[in-house]
Amino acid sequence: MEDVAAITFDVGGTLIEPWPSVGHAYAEVAARHGVDAAPEEITQRFVEAWRRRGDFEYTKAGWAALVDETFAGLTTTLPSQSFFDELYYDFGTPKPWRIFDDVLPTIAALRERGTRLAVISNWDDRLCPLLESLELASAFEVILVSAEVGHAKPAPEIFQAAAEALQLPPAQILHVGDSENEDHHGAQVAGFQSRWLCRDSAEPIGHSIPSLSDLL
Repeated sequence: MEDVAAITFDVGGTLIEPWPSVGHAYAEVAARHGVDAAPEEITQRFVEAWRRRGDFEYTKAGWAALVDETFAGLTTTLPSQSFFDELYYDFGTPKPWRIFDDVLPTIAALRERGTRLAVISNWDDRLCPLLESLELASAFEVILVSAEVGHAKPAPEIFQAAAEALQLPPAQILHVGDSENEDHHGAQVAGFQSRWLCRDSAEPIGHSIPSLSDLL
């Protein structure tokens, strides 16, 4: 990393993850409404539905459509007409989320060094309150959310908005995230330095890192 004045972070898969899984959280709520489905099956269905949707709309309506597709064939009543609101609320709270073990120590060390920190995330308007509830928000000078900016990663506009908010040239900002396309490539196109976070990779690939602690 050369001449890095600030580091921007993705959130989902980088700072936090659904715990123990999306499927477990969905299954718990669905069960209260008479839907019996294994968490593993729901997780698989969710991943497949996510991949099919391409450019995802980070709004409540977008999530409702995705959840309906995830549960297609498992219930006679669409989740959007029954338990979706409960799911949507739950995922705006800390309950189904876990902070990765390397996050707090890394953030503390970077702040001690004087590195400025920010967030660039493809998310909806629940993100800022969620980060507040997780006691993470205060670590970041700027929190940019795609639903509020009007552009989602990998679009250069959301990265440019971060550079403007930080009042720094893009070349002095390092972006870190777990998506090769949205985070790594998107940041590079916008002129940022970047590191692709590959938590499950045994060996680093190119500009990838296996842990946030590798930023130190």
